[in-house]
Amino acid sequence: MRSEGFYVVFGRVIGRAVGAQVHALYRALRADLPPAVTDLGPGYATLYVEYDAERTGRTEVAAWVRRHLRAAQGGAGTGCADPGRTVEIPVRYDGEDLADVAARTGLDPAEVIRRHAAPTYHAYAVGFTPGFPFLGEVEEALRLPRRATPRLAVPLNAVAIAGAQTCVYPLPSPGGWNLLGTALRTLYDPNRPEPCLIAPGDTVRFVPVEGLYHPAPTLPPVRPLWPDAPARPALRVEKPGLLDVLVDAGRFRQAQVGMARSGPLDPRAAGLANRLVGNPPGTPLLELTLLGPALTALRDLRVAVAGFGMTALAGGQPMPAHSAFRLRAGETLRFRPTAEGTRSYLAVAGGLDTLPFLGSSSVDLTGRVGRALRAGDVLGVGLLAPTVPDLSPALLPPPGAEVRLRLLPGPQASYEALVALASAPFTVREQDRMGVRLDGPQVPGGQVVSEATPHGAVQVTPAGQPILLLGDRGRLGGYHKPAVIHPDDLPLAAQLRPNARVVFRPLVSGPPQGWARRWVLDPQGED
Repeated sequence: MRSEGFYVVFGRVIGRAVGAQVHALYRALRADLPPAVTDLGPGYATLYVEYDAERTGRTEVAAWVRRHLRAAQGGAGTGCADPGRTVEIPVRYDGEDLADVAARTGLDPAEVIRRHAAPTYHAYAVGFTPGFPFLGEVEEALRLPRRATPRLAVPLNAVAIAGAQTCVYPLPSPGGWNLLGTALRTLYDPNRPEPCLIAPGDTVRFVPVEGLYHPAPTLPPVRPLWPDAPARPALRVEKPGLLDVLVDAGRFRQAQVGMARSGPLDPRAAGLANRLVGNPPGTPLLELTLLGPALTALRDLRVAVAGFGMTALAGGQPMPAHSAFRLRAGETLRFRPTAEGTRSYLAVAGGLDTLPFLGSSSVDLTGRVGRALRAGDVLGVGLLAPTVPDLSPALLPPPGAEVRLRLLPGPQASYEALVALASAPFTVREQDRMGVRLDGPQVPGGQVVSEATPHGAVQVTPAGQPILLLGDRGRLGGYHKPAVIHPDDLPLAAQLRPNARVVFRPLVSGPPQGWARRWVLDPQGED
């Protein structure tokens, strides 16, 4: 698929009247979803509409949205949704930024706590990570910007502030907000019938508590994605690789609760692996990263490996790249690392036996949906009836030592930012399924009112560091996105290795002041 999208913008500031319009439109669209609309991402003042451009066009999607705008522009009321519940959250104010917030605001820590806990907050949106509530409004005296450089890891249940917003981080994740304390209730658990404690429209109160007799919540158990004892055992994990995860096409239409799309980071290679064994598109398979696992076949299987970063070895013999082959019962499939690329995909004819969550069998590591393979795991084969395998020559050019990525203007596109991105090569500092952090020239960045993050966005913090957002990205964010990776180049971004060089080539037309305009739907105009 080819993801594209646009924002319906109701305002530029946080306010309940604007939020009411966002959620009125969201509810109207959700009740009448065309098949090609893949997600709806409500934020404070915008609604992001994502669609598959291979199945529909912007003109058709925009016309559908405009037909429903009357629901948002008439009698939307003063709340973001139907009247919600009141949720009380006990908080131990022990955050590592509390003293710094006090110093920057000119208040003592006790007064910061009092002022933060005094208001009744409104839940405007849930996103970034699963169950992450965006709450407002923080009183004026406490309004501080996000950190210039986000932390790589914010602790579980951290209570934080940024601008007029406050939140709770229900899961460990990167983040740039100012940390005040620790929430003592579990906000998200994928094993509950309703995973998220807070929904848009709810009222939230923070209640200060003291003392160690109020234990902090622990991480919820991982929600399994495959049966412990499959009916048709197929592969036993003798030794895991660096990161081996189950993926399918991805988890769509769940942005409103912050679930990542997940799915294969290199859909081109994953699609080829499935075609080589005759599986339909999106059939569950394994994504392998840098170092593959050792897997013993428990029955005769037809498998295929496509992608980069490793060579498959069956019976000790290397298999041709991007190929299908027989794996006999008792035979062990191993992988030898190469210097090209990062991710390969292993498909089994008939697919893998899974336990889908919210319509998908893709692992979401941040959301604790599924996990990486471990020694002793047994995966079962599914019951799909394979079609005739596609044996046409595979055209997957290997990524080189220097990877060139085409860029399109993003929601906060500027001439200065795109010139900086194209000015010199960048180096991959680190990468995971959420994104790729780059070192290189400083790029003009900044902050916006939190809004949905498009697939493949290039996010730039105020410190000027670009981050390429991939499949497990946070669904809402407040940093500038001056560019997005060209959809055809996303597979290359997924194959970037640490220390690889990246060269950006912006593709622009027209005057700079119009570059970001394509991201905004004109309610009265035509597309």
